Amino acid sequence: MRRASYDENSVRPDNKKASDWKVIANLLPYLWAFKWRVGLALTCLIAAKVANLGVPILLKALIDAMSVPLGVEAVLVVPVSLILAYGLLRLSASIFTELRELLFSRVTESAVRTVALKVFEHLHALSLRFHLSRQTGGMTRDIERGTRGIQSLISYSLYSIIPTIVELCLVLGYFIWAYNYLFAVITLIALVLYVIYTIVVTEWRTQYRRKMNELDSKANQRAIDSLINFETVKYFGNEQYESKRYDENLHRYREAAIKSQRSLALLNAGQQTIIAVGLILILWLATQGVSDGVMTLGDLVLVNVLMIQLYIPLNFLGVIYREIKQALTDMDRMFSLLGTNQEIADDPNASDLSIANQSLGPRVIFDQVSFSYEPARGIIKNISFEVSPGQTTAVVGHSGAGKSTLARLLFRFYDVTDGAIYLDHQNIKSVTQKSLRQAIGIVPQDTVLFNDTVAHNIAYGRPGATQEQVESAARLAQIHEFIMSLPDGYQTTVGERGLKLSGGEKQRVAIARTLLKNPSLLIFDEATSALDSETERAIQKELIALAQNRSTLIIAHRLSTIIHAHQILVMDDGCIIERGTHEELLAYGGRYAEMWRVQQSQIELIS
Repeated sequence: MRRASYDENSVRPDNKKASDWKVIANLLPYLWAFKWRVGLALTCLIAAKVANLGVPILLKALIDAMSVPLGVEAVLVVPVSLILAYGLLRLSASIFTELRELLFSRVTESAVRTVALKVFEHLHALSLRFHLSRQTGGMTRDIERGTRGIQSLISYSLYSIIPTIVELCLVLGYFIWAYNYLFAVITLIALVLYVIYTIVVTEWRTQYRRKMNELDSKANQRAIDSLINFETVKYFGNEQYESKRYDENLHRYREAAIKSQRSLALLNAGQQTIIAVGLILILWLATQGVSDGVMTLGDLVLVNVLMIQLYIPLNFLGVIYREIKQALTDMDRMFSLLGTNQEIADDPNASDLSIANQSLGPRVIFDQVSFSYEPARGIIKNISFEVSPGQTTAVVGHSGAGKSTLARLLFRFYDVTDGAIYLDHQNIKSVTQKSLRQAIGIVPQDTVLFNDTVAHNIAYGRPGATQEQVESAARLAQIHEFIMSLPDGYQTTVGERGLKLSGGEKQRVAIARTLLKNPSLLIFDEATSALDSETERAIQKELIALAQNRSTLIIAHRLSTIIHAHQILVMDDGCIIERGTHEELLAYGGRYAEMWRVQQSQIELIS
């Protein structure tokens, strides 16, 4: 069995460059799908930079052409073509830049969409164990920051880093071709020092950014957890307690943010010092050239403009580098979700589940099944039983006996530790999870609804169902009249986790949802536990009719709801200690008979 590590704060490899390049390698396939657009965008980028270099060169020609004796008409010495070319080059640089952004926008947004969808689908494919060990708020924040990181990485790389590198190569080449090689040497040395200083200091201060991210996620998780459990907070009057816990995280975040800002000030000061020294040396060299007569005033202006053009984007290199590093970190966290192995995965040769008789349902066999959530604590211990097609099997027992775990194993939320489960003699490990879960319907004990309309929650059992089918299922679940009494009817929003409905109303919606799905195998996990006695009796009749001639597994606490079952299994500490019909078990006088007497006496006391 493949198991994943679910520690969301797991330590990354020490080799940061290898990690960064790996993240980039993970992203490249999504960009390569648009290789022609990428190629055209890069062509426009180079064209824009060539035009950008040509602008100051033409400006130099104009200045040199204007260096004439007083009284000579400017139109005689300044060719009109130079002025027109100057304007056209400026225009073309802007046009090529806009074309580059236009071409690449589809690439960026498509990559973000594809990756986000793939991560979302992968999270749904991971096991229940994974989701129980993670906090949803932190995961959604990781996905949000990861997709934003893709946009940042592409944006900064295509619009800042690559253009600066292209422009640097063009400027250095022009300096070597047109002037003393010392211009290129000074420029290159200053840039190398600038880049090294930026990388070293940024790497040092990344620890503060990482700490800020972790504290931000924790604060977000705590806030979401508190708001999701809004009722519990109110029950115990713990609003101030929750605010204090939230503020503790915000305080730690503030301290980390202050340290990050201090290190940023140090980085900016050092960068500006290196740029200033480089500019002074270049201008001093150019001034000497003019004094010696080997350079013109136009050359002096050209060198100054080229250096300014080159250093302006460098002013933001520290910010860009930090943002790229942050984007890579965020993307790494998102791709780590994508790289998490599925604990419960389909076999490569898995086929769809085949039900021999759809009208009766499958034969369910638990063959010497054992299971444990943790190695030291067994939940199911070598149990075997069979649910015949078209018959109902009920499972009863005290809380913690392992009853609900049977349903989770049938759905393959977990794989059995030992033994096997068969549906129509097909090991559920050998069939696809999609086909397996499509064949099973469940009404769970704890019903959770989507924050959407009543109609949407019922239709979730069969996406695409008609309004008539939804209403028919609601009538069978004895909830149609209640829905129609609501101001918005079936379009009423049920709220977060269905909090606007009572426990009984939520459970009836869940029953309607399962009725609409019309599965081959039915599982009722304490399906009527939240209903009042009158409603329970009415719905129980419908459930019995629904289970008639259909394979059904009922997990029950109230024994009065399962006296019709063809087989009743009594569980205790993960083992089946009794089995038989209601009458047989009462006659046997064991644990079931004792539970029956206790519940009947409670009913008599209430009445």
